[in-house]
Amino acid sequence: KTTTMKILLGILFPTSGYCEILGQKVATTAFLAPETISPKIKKDVGYLPEAPYFQRFLTGRELLSYFGKLSGRPSSGLEKRISDLLAKVGLEDAGDRRIGGYSKGMLQRIGMAQALIGDPDLVILDEPTAGVDPIGAADIAALILELKSEGKTILLCSHLLSQVEAICDRVAIMGRGRLLREGTIDSLTTDVAAGSIRIDGVAQSDRSAIEQLAREKGGAVSPPSRSLEELFLELARESEKEARDGD
Repeated sequence: KTTTMKILLGILFPTSGYCEILGQKVATTAFLAPETISPKIKKDVGYLPEAPYFQRFLTGRELLSYFGKLSGRPSSGLEKRISDLLAKVGLEDAGDRRIGGYSKGMLQRIGMAQALIGDPDLVILDEPTAGVDPIGAADIAALILELKSEGKTILLCSHLLSQVEAICDRVAIMGRGRLLREGTIDSLTTDVAAGSIRIDGVAQSDRSAIEQLAREKGGAVSPPSRSLEELFLELARESEKEARDGD
């Protein structure tokens, strides 16, 4: 998956075939004259690698300024863009700290910010929540959904299938370098032969009638439940709120 992303970005070249990004053919065979991505196309693409490495002596704000200038953003609005992005990724209080003192989760967040500094149309994220705690992972997932609502196209690589199922419209499953299946979440996960179904949006007053009908038909009804991750996030955020209110 990572190799595919690097080929799309022109970092690696395939031994055969080609790909297109934003309508431009790129990454033809390396043994011929490889096509390169035009600067205009590059300005419309943001990229967060799986294991980002940044200059440790820079502060988060300095890093974003560096990448902002590389992306061609005008200096006049760059500082505001940096402040907005630091707030968006939850690093407004750490923007003036050196990156060498950032945790793994903070590095992923500043990596997200650098991928967005040029306001790209296409954002490529390779394992954006790798090594991040559940709260940080939930925040990054929420940010991805926010970018989607803004009209951005997100190409996400992740081995966390629950996260993929929660935020992606279309999914491609790869194995041993080959595309095994591709489609919408519903088209890939619907199983008409399954022995269980899920019913959402039922009023509390109607639940008993539905449960009774299921039992009459020989079905087993499980009590309402939530995932361990949902419980953890609820408790952690309640704890954070209590700590802020106490201050």
